Amino acid sequence: MTKPHVIVYSRPGCHLCDDARAVVERVCADLGTSYDEIDITTSPELMQVYGEQIPVTFVDGRQHDFWRVDERRLRAALR
Repeated sequence: MTKPHVIVYSRPGCHLCDDARAVVERVCADLGTSYDEIDITTSPELMQVYGEQIPVTFVDGRQHDFWRVDERRLRAALR
């Protein structure tokens, strides 16, 4: 069975993104799960889609949260 994968869409200078990253890093490290962070400012399309919702987290390609990451909910999704 493959481990779930998390993606965080964020942008520089975003304090909510910093908070979300800290939660995602902690949970992924605890559970041995990988994550990637994508800077939405590198793509006009991503800016259009996620510009007002960041940070946005996905688990295995499905949107999980936006603005804030609930640690308990993320842990449950990754188990």
